[in-house]
Amino acid sequence: MKTIYVTGYRPHELGIFNEHHPGIPIIKKAIENELRILLDAGLEWIVISGQQGVETWTAEVIIELKKEYDNIKYSIITPFLEQEKNWNEQKQQKYHYIASQADFVTSVTKRPYEAPWQFIEKDKFIIQNTDGLLLIYDEENEASPKYVKGLAQKYAEQHNYNILEINAYDLQMIAEEMQREDWS
Repeated sequence: MKTIYVTGYRPHELGIFNEHHPGIPIIKKAIENELRILLDAGLEWIVISGQQGVETWTAEVIIELKKEYDNIKYSIITPFLEQEKNWNEQKQQKYHYIASQADFVTSVTKRPYEAPWQFIEKDKFIIQNTDGLLLIYDEENEASPKYVKGLAQKYAEQHNYNILEINAYDLQMIAEEMQREDWS
């Protein structure tokens, strides 16, 4: 796999309402672990759409990994222009920072928000232009990631497309591992 789309939950879908939530480092560690495996196997590009939550945490992980892996690149492909326009100032600052560190930034529809179809078109475009999907998702907590998973599964039926998932069990294992490291 040379390119992968990483996406998943928005913070509110996980009950995360601030940057100091104890679940964020666990999710970031899970993403880092998967990306390290993929990078060691030849991954070159990571694609996100810059949404709050899993995608911005992924960008933060990538920025750290760039210190070790000089070949890693990431792009932000938004569904529409100025996706961050209505976000609060702190979220806008974070978005602008991760966008400034990205190797490529563009928008699928090249115009401001019009309707929900832009999100679907963004997912279709990214899926069709990557080799796989890394989805932070759990069947027990469906929320928005179920839609991108459905699109990816449909695409994978006719194309060589890999779907990797990090679920609640995986996150629990990481949390326990991090706890053990803290005790030692």
